[in-house]
Amino acid sequence: MRTRVAGALLAVLALTVTAGCASDDGGSAEREPAGRSTTAADRVEPLADTPVPQLPVTVRSSDGRKVTVRDAERIVPLSGSLSEIVFTLGLGDRVVARDITATFAQAEKLPVVTRNHDVSAESVLSLKPDLVLAETTTGPDEAMDQIRDAGVPVLVVDPAKGLEDVGPRIGTVARALGVPAAGEELTKRSEDRIAAVRKDIPKKTDKPRVAFLYLRGTASVYLIGGKDSGATSLLEAAGAVDGGAESGLEKDFTTITTEALTEAAPDAILVMSKGLESVGGIDGLVKIPGVAQTPAGMERRVVSIEDGVLLNYGPRTDEVLKSLVDQLYGDAK
Repeated sequence: MRTRVAGALLAVLALTVTAGCASDDGGSAEREPAGRSTTAADRVEPLADTPVPQLPVTVRSSDGRKVTVRDAERIVPLSGSLSEIVFTLGLGDRVVARDITATFAQAEKLPVVTRNHDVSAESVLSLKPDLVLAETTTGPDEAMDQIRDAGVPVLVVDPAKGLEDVGPRIGTVARALGVPAAGEELTKRSEDRIAAVRKDIPKKTDKPRVAFLYLRGTASVYLIGGKDSGATSLLEAAGAVDGGAESGLEKDFTTITTEALTEAAPDAILVMSKGLESVGGIDGLVKIPGVAQTPAGMERRVVSIEDGVLLNYGPRTDEVLKSLVDQLYGDAK
């Protein structure tokens, strides 16, 4: 979760590891059990033409270091969002491992190199990568230093916080891989698709108030998002108001209370699909104190989007936005 929400959930990771990542328990590169169903929507769409990296290149990493990439035959992206970008650029066949948050179909058979959301340096190094892509929240620091000390280039990318980060993150990764033109093409495609979805948002309706709730029922974690949760930009793009942020919640996430929900006064509740499942669906959600008393709870108006893509702010953001708009407005479109 850490990289998917741009670091906003660091404080609750320890509470959710056991409940949410039971399959991610290896200390070395390993594959998850087969059998998890995959829908057509849980796929990335690579560019039509596969680019050929022009290397070496030297780029500046978000941690201030200059990183020289001499080869990109074996890439290890350490977040679902970064994996999504590499695959969509058309270089997925070069990816040799994944972080637990890379859940889309093309990546699911790759070995996982994280344990309880922390990077296993030994697992990464065992795959002999040419390049490791990380986020500023990727850790622990000791593992990342161990990878660097082994001579592997590590490019650190700023985390995604909103729609304005889609293009810059794609561009950063594309330049590091020696395919800047493909990055420009993918950025334009992504931004054009987002713009097309926004044109289809109903113009005559009042702006709905939406509260973003982070739920892990099996770990008794029930949080409401504030202005730094990562959801505000997406909600505003959908023509909605972030109820948590609007009500004055300054932190990224706050424990759900009846008072907080009353202030947020959501017309709809946004949740991650696994979070909703963890509390027993909508029936369980409305049993959380305060939820049933909100307009959203009374109407059982819930918007559920897949965990692995909701806040990635990458090449599939248009799909996320479309799902949000479709669920939020329904017949009003």
